[in-house]
Amino acid sequence: MKKILSLFWILTGFFIGLSQAPEKMSYQAVMRNGSGQLLANQGIAIRVSILQGSPAGAAVYSERLTGNTNANGLVSLEIGTGTILTGTFATIDWSSASYYLKTETDPAGGTNYTIVGTSQLLSVPYALYAKSAGVSGGSFTIPYSNTVNNASTLFSLINNGDGTSVEGANSTTTSSIAAVRGIVSNTAPGGFSSAVRGINNGTGGLGIGVWGSQAGSGWGVYGVTPNGLGVYGNASGNGYGVYANSNTGTGLNATSNNGIAANISIVNNANANSVLTASTVGNGTVINVSTTGTGAGILSSTAGGFGAHGITSSQSSAGIIGDNTGAGEAVVGRTTSDIAGAVVGRNDGGGYGVRGFVATNTSGTGIGVYGQVGLNNSTGRAGRFENFNNTNTDANTFEVASNGNGNIPDNTKGNAASFVLNNTNSVGAAVRGEVNTIFGNFGAAAIFGVSSGTGGRAGLFYASNPAGNGASLIALTDGNGNAITANAGKDGNGVETNIDGAGNALYAWVPSFATGRAGRFNIFNESNTSDVITVTTVGNGIAGNFKVDKVTGTSPAVRGEVNSQFANFGTAGIYGVSSGTGGYAGLFHASNPAGNGPALIAIADGNGITANASNTGDGVETTVDGTGSAIYAWVPNFSNGRAARFVNFNTSNTNAALTVETHSAGSLALFKSGNPGTVNVARIDNTGKGFFNGGTQNSGADVAEAFDVNGNISEYEPGDILVISTKADRTVEKSSTPYSTLVAGVYATKPGVLLTEEHIDIDISNKAPMGVIGVIPTKVCLENGKIKRGDLLVTSSKAGVAMKANLKKVKIGQVIGKALQDYDQKEVGKIQVLVNIK
Repeated sequence: MKKILSLFWILTGFFIGLSQAPEKMSYQAVMRNGSGQLLANQGIAIRVSILQGSPAGAAVYSERLTGNTNANGLVSLEIGTGTILTGTFATIDWSSASYYLKTETDPAGGTNYTIVGTSQLLSVPYALYAKSAGVSGGSFTIPYSNTVNNASTLFSLINNGDGTSVEGANSTTTSSIAAVRGIVSNTAPGGFSSAVRGINNGTGGLGIGVWGSQAGSGWGVYGVTPNGLGVYGNASGNGYGVYANSNTGTGLNATSNNGIAANISIVNNANANSVLTASTVGNGTVINVSTTGTGAGILSSTAGGFGAHGITSSQSSAGIIGDNTGAGEAVVGRTTSDIAGAVVGRNDGGGYGVRGFVATNTSGTGIGVYGQVGLNNSTGRAGRFENFNNTNTDANTFEVASNGNGNIPDNTKGNAASFVLNNTNSVGAAVRGEVNTIFGNFGAAAIFGVSSGTGGRAGLFYASNPAGNGASLIALTDGNGNAITANAGKDGNGVETNIDGAGNALYAWVPSFATGRAGRFNIFNESNTSDVITVTTVGNGIAGNFKVDKVTGTSPAVRGEVNSQFANFGTAGIYGVSSGTGGYAGLFHASNPAGNGPALIAIADGNGITANASNTGDGVETTVDGTGSAIYAWVPNFSNGRAARFVNFNTSNTNAALTVETHSAGSLALFKSGNPGTVNVARIDNTGKGFFNGGTQNSGADVAEAFDVNGNISEYEPGDILVISTKADRTVEKSSTPYSTLVAGVYATKPGVLLTEEHIDIDISNKAPMGVIGVIPTKVCLENGKIKRGDLLVTSSKAGVAMKANLKKVKIGQVIGKALQDYDQKEVGKIQVLVNIK
């Protein structure tokens, strides 16, 4: 490929300083395309490789550079600042061989390198400067001494390898010699002036500013001063001012004959760090303090902090342990304060503030925590536990737990807690619990007992003296709440009581000065279908006996009320059930022969009494032993209701809504009218004959009689013209010839009176109700012309259809009746006809 890239080097801008040249080289090139035109203002990419030894030598370094050409096609780049592909630019040994620069260019700025060029790297000013290594003044002889006044560093050696920049050694055995010695000769130097100063700029945490080492039993670093500081270490950041380390010996040893062995202090009031931090990763003691005198092992004094603060992160260890191998106390706290404690146990985690336990005692006399009051006539409390955090709802203020099995023969032993007020004249309580809260939530109780096992009791109160008259439990309230509220969360009873004697299992009473109830039972769950109260007895006594024992009383002995919009079975103020083969679901007996009150009164804004018998019995059965009425239904003079109504709402029930039966010569029914209702107006005798003083009025417009038909009754319909059949007695059929003299009537649509020779219980649905007189809808046609009102009608040739009669052809016995409507339609239709066979 034709080479189209002109290369030239401009090596400028080099600055000599600090005996080190910049680790980069300038590179410029003019870019042209395949036609020789400049590539102006265009982004390009170049892959640069440094080859060792020859133009085809191995690449010791390569990188990718990108840039933009200017208006003249010139691009300026810096080798050493691109994206490194291979090698390290700073580690190239320029003195080992000759080097060549190879460039590969993509004019489009990508990685499709199509333009290649190689040229040798020549000497540059940095190489000329390095030739003399910046040394001037020639050599010097030992011993060498010189005095100058210069603020700069007089002698500097930099070693980028692993060796030592400056090393001093002395092999003599004379005392107080120095391999390297620094002297500040001025007796009043400035602050933090140093004869020897070691600086380590490493940030990895492993560098050392000054390292003193001693292979024998001497000192690695030794500092001595009459009044100042023998050794002073200062940490300006997060390091250590003085770091002492030992593999098997002592890292730091401080001794004194008459003074203080070690003094460690913080003199900055704003410094909240620890004065002394001691730690170990082994199992030894962090700080071991011992004394053979009468002084304190550790004496701590503080104005507002902690005298001693022990912290441990292990559950099996302790922040502070006090041991006493004699008869004294292991830990004693003393205070004369009225508000602070002599001993305070604090826990900021999930452990214990104070823990007292019995570890080895097996005699039963050991006590984990022992609080006493009354010594020296003291009047304080033996123990008190408080929770001052009103948002702390998870922790119990005081907990007592035991894994023991208890003691059944002696219930005073083996308990999680036992409280005894051991004074026969005492009026105090063995346990007093009080809660001061506005809430009545579950658990907000002065005493809260829980039974979490499958047995046991959440609370047991036992009056154990057989001669005692006191109650096992008394519950009193001065407020409006309940003295006792009991709840069973599953299938148990809210309250269960039983008696072994002749008393009452439950005795509720209201004193003479109170106005409350002796008992009340409520269910507030709408989906609960259980009984509010169930009373059962297996004896012959009454399951429930209610009595208002007051002769002038007006209240009921039992009052049942239900507030429901439904009238379902069982929804009743009082619901009585007889589940045996005898007995009554309800019995009301007015037992006083001199009484005038009824045994039962039913009053309702709806129905007074609704009775239903689901089997073969009667909904209501009444009898009378005297001269009264078995049923006497009446409407008072202010009411608009009915005295009686009988309805059958079941369309498939063919029984009569009312059946009246008599076994005597008296009438089946007698109807009276007038005031006071003594005039008989209608009667049905015991043979079924009706008598009506005012006549009868029937619905419908005709008089019909039931006839058998020729064929099936389903082939006939209202309006058909019927003629006497010649095939059977007392039978009719549809007309089929004009001017038939056998015409008898019309199939009635709605007869007002239907006559029949059959008994009233015989089914006549297979007979045709033939109207013989009256207004009847009749089928007609225009076979003999349009029909006008008043026209005589006769049979036509169409089956069951009438037509207009021709008066010249009419004979006796052919006329059906007279038209009451005009008719001029082509199809067969119906009109009103005054039927009267002539």
